[in-house]
Amino acid sequence: MTLAKPYRWLLLAGLLAMGVEAAAGAGFTLMMKPIINQTFIARNSQVSLLLPLAIVGLFVVRGIAGYVTDMSGARAGRGIARDMRVQAFAKYLRLPGLRFDSEPVPQMLVRLGSDSDQVAQAAIDAGKVMLQQSLQVVAMLGAMLYTSWQVTLAILVLAPPLAWVMDRVGKRYRRISHRIQESSGKLMQAADQALSGQQEVKVYGAQRSEFGRYSAQADTHLKLSLKVESTRSISSALVQLMGSVGLAMLLFFAGREAIAGRLDAGGFVTLMTSMMAVIPALKQLTNVQNMLQRGLASSDRLFHILDAEDEPDSGRVPLERAKGLVEFRDVVARYPGQAQAALDHVSFVARPGTVTAIVGRSGGGKSTLVKLIPRFYEPESGEILLDGHSVRDYPLADLRRQIALVGQQVVLFDGSIAANIAYGELEGADAEALRRAISAANAAEFVDRMPEGADASVGNRGGRLSGGQRQRIAIARAILKDAPVLILDEATAALDNESERLVQDALDHLMPDRTTLVIAHRLSTIEHADQVLVLDEGRLVEQGTHAELMDKGGLYAHLHQVQFREPAHSSGSA
Repeated sequence: MTLAKPYRWLLLAGLLAMGVEAAAGAGFTLMMKPIINQTFIARNSQVSLLLPLAIVGLFVVRGIAGYVTDMSGARAGRGIARDMRVQAFAKYLRLPGLRFDSEPVPQMLVRLGSDSDQVAQAAIDAGKVMLQQSLQVVAMLGAMLYTSWQVTLAILVLAPPLAWVMDRVGKRYRRISHRIQESSGKLMQAADQALSGQQEVKVYGAQRSEFGRYSAQADTHLKLSLKVESTRSISSALVQLMGSVGLAMLLFFAGREAIAGRLDAGGFVTLMTSMMAVIPALKQLTNVQNMLQRGLASSDRLFHILDAEDEPDSGRVPLERAKGLVEFRDVVARYPGQAQAALDHVSFVARPGTVTAIVGRSGGGKSTLVKLIPRFYEPESGEILLDGHSVRDYPLADLRRQIALVGQQVVLFDGSIAANIAYGELEGADAEALRRAISAANAAEFVDRMPEGADASVGNRGGRLSGGQRQRIAIARAILKDAPVLILDEATAALDNESERLVQDALDHLMPDRTTLVIAHRLSTIEHADQVLVLDEGRLVEQGTHAELMDKGGLYAHLHQVQFREPAHSSGSA
């Protein structure tokens, strides 16, 4: 109801116009009685002239009412669908990080795309047909009751079985529609995975298996679609059968009333015309069930998102600029459904102006640790503090304003280099500050070579730039933000030596005078860190400087030796 509130006057106008349409239709059928009795039986010449004019006037009114119905319904229906789509998108941006781990992006796109379209169709087309035809049936039944209540009541014995059929059809449509929407999401997901990873698909010869996977899902989707058509066809046939029984009953009871002298020829024609208008209206009501139920299923899926809990944001301590003191106190973090904790009672302090390196085997909890600081995830227990306050005490926007993030997988948006650096709250940064950020990130050497300079397009997801160039754009973004806390998540892991040198040099410009946490893949890059945290299976097993940990001869020393032995081993085997 909240979504419909802004359009309530349009909806009311449409409803009133539908009522006028239905009344005009009923008026036309009631005119059958004087047309037959006065024109063909009494041969009244005056009436024979007035009645055609009345019919024209009636249909002019009906045409105007129809136009108002169509336009008000279209404006309100499409407006509601647009509002649902926009609100669902805004909601996704407010959902906790765990939601994005449990629901693939293609499923989200189905909700924002086809689900919203289905709601629009249900609200505009199906909703309009349902209301129009329902009012048409009511108006025609009213005309029949006015003409002969005895015959009409006798025919209404068919109403309960007809209602039962339509109820069963509606439930079946709803059930299948839910499955069709889920199937659409799986189809999109299968295509997205195969097409996004087309190089791996080709080089590993997986075209046949990916085609088989997609074909199997497409077959499932086809079977569900055929079930919908089968339901529509059978229900339509049942409605028509009941309509023919109704006509037969009409003829039988109307004949008895005529013999008894209670029904004349004009009344019979009115009853017959009304009944002939009711049958196609009932058929349309049955056929539109598919569209309506798909819309209801889609709205259920959208409201499942709209009604979900936002990521918690109850902090009330304002924060303009933090000093950057980060502290973990006995933090435990666990993913839903996982018995083993991703972080198990981790405690450490990262002071302003220092570099804290986080290392360990894959799956040790490194990425989980840094994602807890901007509250992408919430800890199960323990406390994470920034400048002595729990991160929960700050509003999310204030907290995240203190953090710059450079990851291994750089996210760039279709647009210019300048727009990707001055992104979000940085939009509107002056040209001089933007230029300084580009130079400090070692990005000027490729930006200046482009004909359009910083206004050059990066392409979809930065596809026109190399990995090293994308990484330096991300660093320039972090430099421009000038946040007191910097998180580097394996920022050089996927780069070649030359790109790594340029990126590392850019990071050296970025890191001073702020609290830096570095997830390190190449241990050579963090030998000068102020402290190294060694994580293993979620536990902080070692902590100290590079030299201290090497002297200790524990896991860090083992990882360092293995990594520095690999090149020699490789060259020897060659």
